[in-house]
Amino acid sequence: MILEGKRLSFAYRSDPVLRDVDVRFEPGVTAIIGPNAAGKTTLLRCLCGLLKPRGTVQLDGRDLRRISVAERSRIISYLPQDLSTQIVLSVVEAVLLGRLNGLGWRPGEQDLRVVAGLLDELDLSDLAERTITELSGGQHQMVALAQALAREPHVLLLDEPTANLDIEHQFEICSLMRRLTASREMTTVMALHDLNVAARFADVVYVLQNGAVHSHGPATEVMTNSMIASVYHVNARVTACPDGRPLVTPLELAVFKDARQDRQSRPAE
Repeated sequence: MILEGKRLSFAYRSDPVLRDVDVRFEPGVTAIIGPNAAGKTTLLRCLCGLLKPRGTVQLDGRDLRRISVAERSRIISYLPQDLSTQIVLSVVEAVLLGRLNGLGWRPGEQDLRVVAGLLDELDLSDLAERTITELSGGQHQMVALAQALAREPHVLLLDEPTANLDIEHQFEICSLMRRLTASREMTTVMALHDLNVAARFADVVYVLQNGAVHSHGPATEVMTNSMIASVYHVNARVTACPDGRPLVTPLELAVFKDARQDRQSRPAE
């Protein structure tokens, strides 16, 4: 399923966050990168219908505003960055909530089969009866992912799914997402901060800067020294891994280097 945003603009009160953003997400894994306050989270919230931007969001050419909330929630699943909850639930209960389709809902056999399959696929079966407050950060993130997948969406939007995870769990989550995206033929969009994680796991990368699209395309085309200096204000060395994927090595803040060069070019006093 193809998810498109056309000329999307959004402001909180009078503060513009998105400015005429055009995006097109096809089946596969897409990463959205950019510095803090670039508009990544706001864009995801516009794409799933939580925010109402100017412009249009389309699913396979259908205007999102003309799709009922119930149908939209079956098609698009959004996993926010903030997963904190005050409700004490077991892992299986938390994942079952992803199947919730109305007040007074009682899970049926199909719901239970889907959840049991997800727990098994994500290696969570042994944790099914534990409360989510007892889980590690990596386990908690995996449960949240299972909940997002429980409704069997066609489009999956993830906001910083690797935040606060160590490198092992970052790779575990992103490797799993690539595998599930391929096996389920999903359109998966992940907002990420780590450039190397985006370069390794995404088919396409969008770069946001100040609420606008700076560039997009395969990681090999997007991850360049000039892009990183322009968008992140950091001088970096981009090299190729043995498999051809870009590897970003930050060197120094670009403004510091420029300032040092200015000092070195001045005549001695």
